[in-house]
Amino acid sequence: MPLLELRAVSVGYGRNRVLQNVNLTLERGEIVTLLGANGAGKSTLAKSISGLMPAEAGAILLEGEPIETLPPAERLRRGIAHVPEGRQIFAGMTVAENLALGAYASPDADKSERLEFVWALFPILRDRMQDLAGNFSGGQQQMLAIARGLMSRPKILLLDEPSLGVAPLLVAEIFRLIVSLRAQGITILLAEQNARQALSIADRGYVFENGRITLSGASKDLLNSPDVAERYLGMGSATEVSGAASAALAGRLRGVLFPDAAPAGGAST
Repeated sequence: MPLLELRAVSVGYGRNRVLQNVNLTLERGEIVTLLGANGAGKSTLAKSISGLMPAEAGAILLEGEPIETLPPAERLRRGIAHVPEGRQIFAGMTVAENLALGAYASPDADKSERLEFVWALFPILRDRMQDLAGNFSGGQQQMLAIARGLMSRPKILLLDEPSLGVAPLLVAEIFRLIVSLRAQGITILLAEQNARQALSIADRGYVFENGRITLSGASKDLLNSPDVAERYLGMGSATEVSGAASAALAGRLRGVLFPDAAPAGGAST
């Protein structure tokens, strides 16, 4: 039985279908990559799995159980963590608060073991727990976003364009990290425009075009395909949030997570 299975899944924005009749499987311990140009449907697929976008048709099965009607928080509790495109860290909150958000839906209140886990992967975070996340570089923010996703002890980690907007030297480090996470038992679904880099670490891949899977197979076969190499390399753009909007959102989230705490890092609430 696959760890995750999508059966004839279709997803849309209003009347516009973005994904059409998508069939996909993810086995335990795999790295599976989603390839395609900007707007091909990779991010929408990740959102449909994590529950941020509802499936209009089809079924999404986690360990054989249907989850397509469950809210995002419940999917997170069941083991699906989503690191979205553009990182989406909360710039007006501290590193500690961002990590706490990653564990918020977990029934286990003791987060010390998970913190030790992410600190071992990202030593810089241990030393900067009280720093505002917005002061980090793009690569450091991506590390924080991945660490936040790992705080829930996921079975499946959905990584959406982790190399986007990251310095080349750090891109290689991020891909090495992805391989190490698989070695620790975490299954990875990787949406990535950098086809060669993604296929070099993945077991299998799916190629998307106009919301449909047009090609799939073992990574070594896709990596040697001239068509894949020529058509599915490219860059996207990260999502930016204004400082004022970030500070306001940070205040609201901090009020939920830490109702008795004073404002941290000088952020306005």
